[in-house]
Amino acid sequence: MADGNGTVGRVNGPLVEVTGLPQVAMSDIVELGPSKLPGEVVAISREVATVQAYEYTGGLTPGNRVAGRGQPLAARLGPHLLGAVFDGLLRPLAAAGAWLDPAATQPGETPLEAVQRFDFSPTASIGQVVAAGACLGTIATRGGVPYRVLVPRGVAGTIDQLRPAGRVEATAAIATVGDFHVPLTSSWPVRQPMPFAERLELDAPLQTGQRVIDLLFPVVRGGTSAVPGGFGTGKTVLLQQITKWCDADVMVFVGCGERGNELAEMLTELSDLADPRTDGLLSDRTVVIANTSNMPMMAREASIYTAATVAEHFRDMGLHVVVIADSTSRWAEAQREFSSRAGEMPAEEGYPASLASALAAFYERAGRFSTLNGAEGSVTIIGAVSPPGGDMTEPVTSYTQRFVRCQWALDRDLAYARHYPAVSWAASFARDIGAIGTWRARNGDPGWSARRARLSGLLAEADRVGELAELIGLTALPPRQRMALLAGRLLREGVLQQSAISATDAYSDAARSAALADSVIAVADMCDALAGEGVAASVIEDQDYSAMLRAKEDAGTAEQVRVIAGKLLDSLSTLGPGRPPAGEQPGREEPGQAHD
Repeated sequence: MADGNGTVGRVNGPLVEVTGLPQVAMSDIVELGPSKLPGEVVAISREVATVQAYEYTGGLTPGNRVAGRGQPLAARLGPHLLGAVFDGLLRPLAAAGAWLDPAATQPGETPLEAVQRFDFSPTASIGQVVAAGACLGTIATRGGVPYRVLVPRGVAGTIDQLRPAGRVEATAAIATVGDFHVPLTSSWPVRQPMPFAERLELDAPLQTGQRVIDLLFPVVRGGTSAVPGGFGTGKTVLLQQITKWCDADVMVFVGCGERGNELAEMLTELSDLADPRTDGLLSDRTVVIANTSNMPMMAREASIYTAATVAEHFRDMGLHVVVIADSTSRWAEAQREFSSRAGEMPAEEGYPASLASALAAFYERAGRFSTLNGAEGSVTIIGAVSPPGGDMTEPVTSYTQRFVRCQWALDRDLAYARHYPAVSWAASFARDIGAIGTWRARNGDPGWSARRARLSGLLAEADRVGELAELIGLTALPPRQRMALLAGRLLREGVLQQSAISATDAYSDAARSAALADSVIAVADMCDALAGEGVAASVIEDQDYSAMLRAKEDAGTAEQVRVIAGKLLDSLSTLGPGRPPAGEQPGREEPGQAHD
């Protein structure tokens, strides 16, 4: 550890130049001034070290004392993470509601050992020989997450001491393996990925409960996805829905430079939302890292690395973790601001030349892994991108598209038409369709690939015909092209639209989503066949499709969806050649017609 003190030579916003600090190394954490503001060494030139401060530097003056900690920025990891809210440096925000208020100035930091104790149950025994990654015991958590206390990396040997079952403090030693005391909580440098045994192939999808994603643009568990969209297109709401409903064991949500009121609203909802997997609350297995727009700018830059480290900590326990970063554009802006103050040569649009490699390194921490103890865990990363003015060619968006496996592009026109989620089927993509189709076929849904291809084809044809209809008018189109427009409308309004505030439709499981899609495809096929048989397009268009459009709200199960679709198909079948239109069949009475 470095010893001795340096002094502040120059202060330029979050950039501080320090002189006279002995034995300082790159990425070391230092304490600046009488308030001991944390900062990270980002450059060293002979006797001058350049430090990025993680707090507001108001009041810091040249000549103030600087002390080095002799270690890089590290996250404190343990069972206390679940259900709690932290700042960008993983310091607990005990009064999260007050801290997210614009009037807040500084986080409160409560010693873990003073407030938290956990129920420990040993799973190993004294005298047992263990290697790195072996499970020594488990901690009971409110969210039902199987928190496992593992032998640290680089440690192996015989268990000489082991805590008995009971309550333990957060900083207590759980066991002694060889000469090493294994603590309940540990630290890890946030910019250094945690080691693993093997990176595995990606195959299983992450079920999000959002139909437009699960049916058309799925992301694999352990994959990466970007959510680009301009202001007002619904990025935050979509990401919050994924946070609430996806089938991950642990959620890590990073509010990276977004508005504090939105994050506060999400925390309020999480505190009340029941977890469908357990009898508790969803917040009990969620870790929230809040670095909103009114919080220190450089802590925002560190927050996504902190989130990745937290995710890897739970991944090593054999759990599936999802990291949601909202948004990486604000993180990139923090990098741009600091590089400008540091006098670096700007690259495209003023961003640092290292932006692309930094984004790649962040998304590279996602994956499906075999852990050191042979278990399987995964980290899925979903990052929102906020392109200025909706410009999808700006650097953050274009670089991100190169590194992610999936994109859910949000469309302003869909959002203004109140079509939510406003995911554009034309601008979005998924690169793991083949692997997911194979997995679906092995797990009870062999028609998934064909269904997705058919849905994509219907949407593309509806868009093509819609552009033609704007030029020549709807009535000038041939009947079967008018049926393509009808199919597109049924698909958009009856399947892809989804209400985040509906008790029935906020979440849609795989079976119900497939039933809705198959029902619309069947109706579209029937309408197309009728038009091909000579039935007037206006007659088909005038049928009552409202039940099919309301099925996503009225039908809570796949079987109920099929019943509604069956009634509509029966009604349409009466329009075929040689049969009178519905309502004019022999033996049927018009509404209001009296009985003889």
